[in-house]
Amino acid sequence: MFGSLKALPADPILGLLAKYKEDVNPLKIDLGVGVYKNEAGHTAILKCVKTAEQHRFNTENSKVYIGPTGSPLFNDEMSKLIFGDHKVLNENRARTVSTPGGTGALRVAAEFITSCKSNATIWVSNPTWANHTALFPAAGLNVKVYPYYDYENKTLDFDGMLAALKEVPKDDVVLLHACCHNPSGMDLSQEQWQQVVEVAKNVGFTPLIDMAYQGFGTGLDEDAYGLRLMAENVKEMIVCSSCSKNFGLYRERIGACTIIAESTTSVEIAKSVLLSDIRGIYSMPPAHGAAIVEIILSSDELRTQWYGEVKEMRDRVNSNRRLLVEKLIENGVQRDFSFIARQSGMFSFLGITPEQVQQLQDEYSIYMVGSSRMSIAGIANSNVDYLAQSIAKIL
Repeated sequence: MFGSLKALPADPILGLLAKYKEDVNPLKIDLGVGVYKNEAGHTAILKCVKTAEQHRFNTENSKVYIGPTGSPLFNDEMSKLIFGDHKVLNENRARTVSTPGGTGALRVAAEFITSCKSNATIWVSNPTWANHTALFPAAGLNVKVYPYYDYENKTLDFDGMLAALKEVPKDDVVLLHACCHNPSGMDLSQEQWQQVVEVAKNVGFTPLIDMAYQGFGTGLDEDAYGLRLMAENVKEMIVCSSCSKNFGLYRERIGACTIIAESTTSVEIAKSVLLSDIRGIYSMPPAHGAAIVEIILSSDELRTQWYGEVKEMRDRVNSNRRLLVEKLIENGVQRDFSFIARQSGMFSFLGITPEQVQQLQDEYSIYMVGSSRMSIAGIANSNVDYLAQSIAKIL
């Protein structure tokens, strides 16, 4: 059976990381992998996570399954983090389950959509996170795209987006990024969110909102503005969230999938279908990461500490954006890169050609994806001058 298989190409980002590790240039810079790094280039464990892990170590007394929904306390705390004091929680119309990371949440959501309607269509932004277009078809969904990023003008193609969403069939699903759009870094303003919500109400499509970076844009509540507004105005909705970035729990693989329905009765029915889908994928979610998150969010002291650590990461990423723009100007670059400072989150398109991206890699050991998507967290005070000088040279 295996003899008929042909080797598939490695994931572009993972392949890039392998090349970076093999590079012996002491000035090398990794702008490819999408994880937060501190000034030293290290993805450290948050202090509040260390404290929560110690408490978990001291108090855990069993490794028995926690059930397909995951920990009730984690699900409750995540619901409050996502929605705040929101009517969908007060009206008991939302159900949250634990999942293996944000990717697991998306796959569960995709299987649930397929259970609701076979051969369903989901609309994603152009561009979107590359794995969106892999995992949705794997669950049997058809994928279509709507305009989002204007590559030429380095801005949001909002008119194109809005026009396309108005033509989406009622029974289709539309994926929206809650904040820190991956890979463009270009987010909707509050006014634009209001218009998108109006279109969703009028057209009747089902929103699926992916929130992988809550807290990395403007703030924990601010980043959930569009999501919460949408939940106030539609009867049905799906939310996929991740604890990888804002808690730094990348390898623990913990996220959540939330379903909103028209009533308590309908959301209970939907939850039963969701749990059946989960049973057929991974059966039970992991417990360790969820325990860390619930310990932090249910403790006033640790929650406050976490707020501060998220703010520190957010401020550093936003500072890196401004710093790179300033350094490019200092190095005589005439092209306008000010758009980088106006964006949010971990990513941005530098806007150079694939040939120039390759030149940066070959001649200067600067690694980014061929589309020129770069991870802003890879910039540091110690390498930004070299980065700006290198970009100036290839331009």
